[in-house]
Amino acid sequence: MAARSSSSPAKTTTTLALLLVVAAAAAAVAAEAAAVAADAARGVRQVNRRGPYLGVVVPNGFEMEPLLRSPAFSPAKKLPYLDVAGRRFRFGSIGEKKVIIVMTGLGMLNSGVTTQLLLTLFDVEGIVHFGIAGNADPDLHIGDVTVPRYWAHTGLWNWQRYGDGPEKELALESNGDYTRKYGALNFSDYGVAGGGGGNLLNGVWYQPEEVFPADGTPESRRHEFWVPVDGRYYQLAQKLEAMPLERCVNRTGTATSPATCLARAPAVARVERGCSASVFVDNAAYRQFLRSRLGVTPIDMESAAVALVVAQQGAPFIAIRSLSDLAGGGSAESNEAGVFAALAAQNAVAVAVKFISLLS
Repeated sequence: MAARSSSSPAKTTTTLALLLVVAAAAAAVAAEAAAVAADAARGVRQVNRRGPYLGVVVPNGFEMEPLLRSPAFSPAKKLPYLDVAGRRFRFGSIGEKKVIIVMTGLGMLNSGVTTQLLLTLFDVEGIVHFGIAGNADPDLHIGDVTVPRYWAHTGLWNWQRYGDGPEKELALESNGDYTRKYGALNFSDYGVAGGGGGNLLNGVWYQPEEVFPADGTPESRRHEFWVPVDGRYYQLAQKLEAMPLERCVNRTGTATSPATCLARAPAVARVERGCSASVFVDNAAYRQFLRSRLGVTPIDMESAAVALVVAQQGAPFIAIRSLSDLAGGGSAESNEAGVFAALAAQNAVAVAVKFISLLS
């Protein structure tokens, strides 16, 4: 018969002591986390006592840095920033306007989450969003800065099964979940010679987002495809159309690093539509489809998410996007974004700063 194991009093005491040490360490970690959260909450209350603020939402660091270096921006002296949930909220002023600047990170999810945090935590009177974008409009040029009236998220699809055509009702369409109102991208239309016709990928139908307004009935959805910017902001943006913009990369130029200049001086243009999805578009056929089917000018990865969140919260909003590339519409060897992204970011900042000064 096997011997039955037993624990000595000394071993039991050692085990208990070890458990107490582990528990104490866990409690210390939890207390530290709670203290950080409490500090952040105190910081939020302190900031809000000086509100309201204009929220300035920027996708990436290289788009934000020109604003932080701009003489137009004065950081707050007592509390220049506050870190919450992986985001850094920077406080200061642009001209006479108190602002909170925050970088979202790439894509729709990051920009939506960050915008919601900004609106939930702080006393915000409106949102100005800016950055760079691809250009789908043949009448505009790299370096131009666009201010669309409407934004759409073009990454929410109902992917139709092979064999079904445009007359065939979509899955769950009868429930009101999906629609054929906004059109479809049929992959068979983009076959190459000798492909045999047809495509197992069939097509995708563009869908509106479900939105839940803060002042509406909880869990009562509404559908939005084209989300408008604030009417007053859009009208005010008309005053931006004559402002001068930078034309050259490395304007001072040297023998070894000559200046690279655009063929014409860039301009600010209010346009009708822009679109966003968590997709970097560098494809001429898709660029042309978005232009012909939806009539968009700037194509980016964040603006529609910001617009959708702000619309649900009922705050005024505008997006300013500078055109850095042709979204695949250039030559096969071209790399417009690599050359002109910094110039486009600089022009986006200049227009955003001017717009904020008009609000003041």
